[in-house]
Amino acid sequence: MGNETSWRQAAGVFDERAAEYDAWFENSLLFAIERAALQELITPLLGPKLEVGVGPGRFAEALGVEFGVDPALAPLALARKRGVRVSQAVGEALPFAGQSMQTVLLLFTFCFLVDPRPVLLECRRVLKPGGHLVLGLIVADSPWGRMLRGKKEAGHPFYQQVRFYEPSEVEQCLVGCGFVVEEIRSSLIQSPETLREMEHSQSGLVSQAGFAILVAGVVP
Repeated sequence: MGNETSWRQAAGVFDERAAEYDAWFENSLLFAIERAALQELITPLLGPKLEVGVGPGRFAEALGVEFGVDPALAPLALARKRGVRVSQAVGEALPFAGQSMQTVLLLFTFCFLVDPRPVLLECRRVLKPGGHLVLGLIVADSPWGRMLRGKKEAGHPFYQQVRFYEPSEVEQCLVGCGFVVEEIRSSLIQSPETLREMEHSQSGLVSQAGFAILVAGVVP
């Protein structure tokens, strides 16, 4: 399956179900935990900021992200209402000049990429020297990764195109694209079956954590 085909299939689902997907965030403990983990990063996330795969803009709004791209058009209308300057585009061809961003975020987008390298190289192209790429990942070999793989196998529309990764795989890919990982945080220590209360992130890779954030700088 080609990159463009995968993007189009995933985008079609989120176009058709934009309102349903956006409503999931309302009063969601899971979203609150993931948002807190991003807000607890030690690395300063300076502007201008771009989110690749911005969707309805919930994370962009929480993190003060000015720009967002997504191949699905309907979610972009929601992101625009949240104050994000949006463009319909794919990560392999970002509509921004080189060295124009201080921070690029790939939150829950990496798992939709058949080949992440072209997207990572585009992110590197638009980052200024000293800028950072922020990757949010559902960890493949975690209770959350296994639960979501089960949903994929059951035909859940939002997960049909995903592939989950281990942080070590992603770090290797980042290094190959000219990045160096400078910070890692882990969250979702509670399993899907026991998720009951708010939790805060921990530094480094934590065993059984379902959500990992990798912050990478550009190698000069």
